[in-house]
Amino acid sequence: MRKPHLPSIHDIRLTSVLHALSDPRRLQIVMSLNDHTEQNCAVFYDLMPKSTLTHHLKVLREAGVAQVRIDGTQHFYSLREKDLEELFPGLLTSILNLNKELIE
Repeated sequence: MRKPHLPSIHDIRLTSVLHALSDPRRLQIVMSLNDHTEQNCAVFYDLMPKSTLTHHLKVLREAGVAQVRIDGTQHFYSLREKDLEELFPGLLTSILNLNKELIE
């Protein structure tokens, strides 16, 4: 199995992060990841089809918003909170504090 691309902290760009967070479904994923330390991607299958979920998780991962830990065939996602806070102080906190009605 190929290892998914995860940008180093030096390769994370604000424009990529904002693009990744511009989609309501990706915001929904980010808010769910914030509520839990780490989540298996299977918990999101109720939100959207698997192929769509795969795309959104890839966008979040490649933008540097999320990271993945692979354990066998399981993929566990979490937010890169520390890295994002270091690069863009307060950005993730501001986004996570948005009123959920404004997102949908």
